[in-house]
Amino acid sequence: QVQLVESGGGLVQPGGSLRLSCATSESRFEFNAMGWYRQAPGMQRELVGSIAKGYGYTTTYADSVKGRFTVSKVYGKNTVYLQMNSLKPEDTAVYYCFADGSLDLGPSQRSWGQGAQVTVSS
Repeated sequence: QVQLVESGGGLVQPGGSLRLSCATSESRFEFNAMGWYRQAPGMQRELVGSIAKGYGYTTTYADSVKGRFTVSKVYGKNTVYLQMNSLKPEDTAVYYCFADGSLDLGPSQRSWGQGAQVTVSS
């Protein structure tokens, strides 16, 4: 596992935008996939979006955020971004970054970030 540092988040009005970032400084980390889950109070954690290594990069999104959220990765760096546009009150949750990958050609493992609160409210 590697340490993931999240930044961004905060309070925004409905219709506004926020950007989350997630990075690891572990230079030995071999990326397979990174992305975000979110968890609202009393709800199960759900996958928001992810980016995975493949032919180029492949992104996936929850139906609830398609067309509004974008996951992107800096090529050659283990940093990913979640650009959130047209935010709605139902997007309010703690957003957790995850990273799937390996160190020194070992088995792939999942690491988690500390979580970032996103609150959409007027």
